[in-house]
Amino acid sequence: MADYQLDSNAKYARTHEWVRIEDGLAVVGISDAAQDMLSDVVYVELPQEGDEVEAGQEVAVVESVKAAEDVIAPVSGKVVAVNRALEDKPELVNEQPYQAWFFKLEPTAALEEELAQLMSPEEYDRFVDEESH
Repeated sequence: MADYQLDSNAKYARTHEWVRIEDGLAVVGISDAAQDMLSDVVYVELPQEGDEVEAGQEVAVVESVKAAEDVIAPVSGKVVAVNRALEDKPELVNEQPYQAWFFKLEPTAALEEELAQLMSPEEYDRFVDEESH
């Protein structure tokens, strides 16, 4: 069993994205388990600022030496910032999965309802453990 880092302030999607609410914005990235499964990240395609996204929608792409995966919006909102540092240093996703956020959303009124659909860190830890068996 792998021992992945978790962010106690984040909620997690079954598709391995995390979302953390900071200053009223939904900050989104991929989990430590996800980056470990992908292995060495070599490219990140980010959304455009101003894009309107729905929870469950493909918003970004992360490519590794093993595979390319879509990054799914865990909550709905308007993209108000993207992490341009990942374009030059995609390896930050491997090095600091909870600091290397992909995008920030101005959430919709459905935020609380959408957050309630996501997993707590403890639930996500169990999910990853069960998924690996």
